[in-house]
Amino acid sequence: MIALDLPAIALHGRPVLNDVHFRAQPGELVAICGPNGAGKSTLLRALAGLLPDTPPRDPRRVAYLPQGARCDWALTVRQVADLGRIPHRDRAEAPVTVALRLCGIERLRNARVDRISGGEARRAMLARAFATEPDVFLLDEPPADLAPAASHAILRLLRATAEQGRVVVTVLHAVDLALRYAHRVVVVDHGHIAADLPVDQALPAVATAFGLPAGVDPAPRLLAPDA
Repeated sequence: MIALDLPAIALHGRPVLNDVHFRAQPGELVAICGPNGAGKSTLLRALAGLLPDTPPRDPRRVAYLPQGARCDWALTVRQVADLGRIPHRDRAEAPVTVALRLCGIERLRNARVDRISGGEARRAMLARAFATEPDVFLLDEPPADLAPAASHAILRLLRATAEQGRVVVTVLHAVDLALRYAHRVVVVDHGHIAADLPVDQALPAVATAFGLPAGVDPAPRLLAPDA
């Protein structure tokens, strides 16, 4: 489980989130949704223990993938994934190989990460998180830079990972992905958690957060077929 209970979260002295109470249990994929600037990424960073007023997390147990994470060094894809082993102080090859396979980039293991596509590089960063073998995944926009089919593949992987007994919490701007793959949806709006609901009850709260009229579905129907 991962939990956070704080009266407020501030950045540079400015309150960003108020009255924060969050829980995520093993076995569930929790999607954090809401409009731009609502505080979604701040909530994820707080869960990761990366803000001054939040408790630190064990990096062997909690893997965090920030929005826009990239590697500018001339490393191979395998070497990027291998960075996930640093918290364990070992260079075990098996977790790295498994992570590359899960993320669909094993064929690129010897390619330089600065010479592949943005979507492939994003998968390499995700593989780094998987190579850590954490109990908790905290992921900010993992489908960023991915084509639609690849986005669905990653969300299927994350749901399966949760259902194997891990905690997966992810910020998602793509509401269709959140409503299709999450078990719960946490809606962040105007600096607070506006709703925390099972996915089959979340649509009205999501629509309200995005300022849509009642009855308007905020999820575009661009769903790839299940593999």
